[in-house]
Amino acid sequence: MLQLETFLPYRINVLAKRVSKELARRYQDQFGISIPEWRVIAILGREQPLSSNDIVERSQMDKAKVSRAVARLVETGFLARAVHQQDQRLLRLSFTPAGRDLYERIAPLALEWERQLLDCLAPAEREELTRLLDRLDARLDRMAEE
Repeated sequence: MLQLETFLPYRINVLAKRVSKELARRYQDQFGISIPEWRVIAILGREQPLSSNDIVERSQMDKAKVSRAVARLVETGFLARAVHQQDQRLLRLSFTPAGRDLYERIAPLALEWERQLLDCLAPAEREELTRLLDRLDARLDRMAEE
């Protein structure tokens, strides 16, 4: 019989939702942004300019969710849209100065929150967790190809 409490996909989903809810509360309270908006900002903090499709691919978020997040970030002045030089149909997204400032304020807080969450694990356990997550991710890639 399927026991949800021990079924890995269920446990991972519940844990991910709990993490997102806690982060959403902090980001909403402190910065007035949602988790999808933060994910867009975090992705652009690593690489820009990008299209909305690039962000969908990197985040694994629903296209509509990314579209709403991008629209709000443009509306609030954190992102700018520019037409792609080679393909006029594509819009490239990048930070405005206010968006860069927001990223630079949130990123250290996100890293500190992650440190606090993982603080219950010994350094070797954190390394093992990373290795295990990487192995599961690679296994999903192989299963998708089969």
